[in-house]
Amino acid sequence: MPLRMPGRLFTALATGGGGAEALDLLARAEYSRRLACAHAVTEAARDIGGGVADAAGQAWELLAAAHRADPRAVSAVLTHPSTGTALFGLLARLDRVAEGGPGTGPAGEVPVHWFSALAAAAAVRAGVSVRVRWPLTTDRVFLPSLGGARFPGARPGDVAEVSVDAAGEALIGVTGRRSVPGPVAVPDSRTGSAGRWQAAHCLTLLDTGAPLLLDDVDPLRFPGVPERPLGLTADELRWWEIMVEEACGLLRADHPETYAELAAGPRTLVPLGRTGSFSGSSAEAFGSMALSPPRTGRGLALSLAHELQHSKFAAVLHLFDLFEPGGEERYYAPWRPDPRPLLGLFHGAYAHLGVAEFWNRRRAVEQDPEELARAQAQFVRWRTGAREATEVLLSSGRLTPLGQRFAETMLTTLDGLCRLPVPADARRRGLALAAEHRAEWVRRNGVPEALLI
Repeated sequence: MPLRMPGRLFTALATGGGGAEALDLLARAEYSRRLACAHAVTEAARDIGGGVADAAGQAWELLAAAHRADPRAVSAVLTHPSTGTALFGLLARLDRVAEGGPGTGPAGEVPVHWFSALAAAAAVRAGVSVRVRWPLTTDRVFLPSLGGARFPGARPGDVAEVSVDAAGEALIGVTGRRSVPGPVAVPDSRTGSAGRWQAAHCLTLLDTGAPLLLDDVDPLRFPGVPERPLGLTADELRWWEIMVEEACGLLRADHPETYAELAAGPRTLVPLGRTGSFSGSSAEAFGSMALSPPRTGRGLALSLAHELQHSKFAAVLHLFDLFEPGGEERYYAPWRPDPRPLLGLFHGAYAHLGVAEFWNRRRAVEQDPEELARAQAQFVRWRTGAREATEVLLSSGRLTPLGQRFAETMLTTLDGLCRLPVPADARRRGLALAAEHRAEWVRRNGVPEALLI
C-alpha cells in the first residue's frame, strides 16, 4: 500500500516534533525502502551474473520464504540499523562493478555475503528449516539483529554455515576445517553475550516495551567503525546502563515528546572508543546513533534528542524532495568549523531546532543555579544559530515548494522561541558564544563576514 503522510504530521515534523505517530510512519517507510533495496540488490546482482547472482537470488528466495512463514521476522531483520548499512553499501558496490569504474575489483569481491547473512537471520527468526552457506572474510559468523560468534583459526575463504532444523533450532559454524571450534547454538534471547555467543546488550526497556540496545559487536553496526567488537568491559557496560537510566528518566519526566519518539521503536546505541563528546547518525542506519562514552545523564539526554532529530530528517528526505540537487555553494553553520553544503545546513538547522527546544525545556525545570544559567545561555545560542541557518535556507533559491513549506514552519517555530524572554546576562552570554564561533569560523576559513549569510 502507498505510504501517505497527513499534512498535519508533515507540519508537526517541521516544527521539530512529530511524536510517536510520526516515528511509526517513518519507520514503516524505512522498512519499505529497505525491502525495495533488497530487491534492487537482487536485480543488480543478476545483471552481473555468476556466483554473485546465484548468492543474491538464493538470499532473496530465502527472505521471501521467511516472509511467508512470519512477516514480523523479516521486518525485525530489515528494520535493524546494520541491515541498512549492509543493503545500501552492497547496492553501491554492485553498481560500481556494473559500471566498471576504477578500483571496483572483480565481481567476486562484492560482499554479497552480507545479503546471505541477513536472509539467514530472517530464516532463524521465522523458524524456516534451511542450510545457508557463504564464504568468510574474517573469523566471525554474524547474523544481523541476532548476534554471532568468533571461530579462532578460521580464515578468509572458509565457509560459514547457518542451519535451522525442523524444530526451529539454529546453529552457526564454519565447515571444512578441523582446527576451528565447533558450531554455536543461536540462543532464544536476542540480546546479551554468553560463552562464545556475542550480541548487543539491552540497556533498558522503554515504556513501550521496545529495547534500547548497546551494540559493540555487529561488524556493520555503524558506517566507519571497525568490524571488530569494541570489547567493552563489565564496568564500561555498567556505566552505560547508569547513564541511560538517568537520561531516559530525565526525558520521560521533562521532555515527554522526545521520550515518546525514542520509545516508538527499538533504538541502538553504538559506542565509540574515542574520548570527548561526539555523536552521529547515518541516513542508512535509521534507528541507530553512534556516541562517545557519556559523561552525564543530562549530556546523554541531549545527544539522544539531537540525534533523533537527524534520524527524523533523514527519513523525511527519503520520502520528499525538499531541495533541488546540485549546487556548489558552501554555507556558514553555527555548529561546525567547516563550510557546509545545503544538505548539511538543512540537517543541522533542523537538529538544532530540537536542541534549542531541549534547552528551552531545561530552563523550566533546572533547580541548580549554575545549570539554569547554562540552560538560558545555550537556549539563546541555539535558537539564534538555528534561526540564522533557516533564513539562509529560505534565501538559497534551491528549496522545492515542499521544502519551502518545511523551512517556513521551522522559521515560525524559531521565531516563537526567539520571542521568549531570557535574562539579560544569559542573553549576552549566549550571543557572545555565537559571535565567538562565527569569528573563529571566519579566521579558519578566510571568508569575509559579508558573504556568510
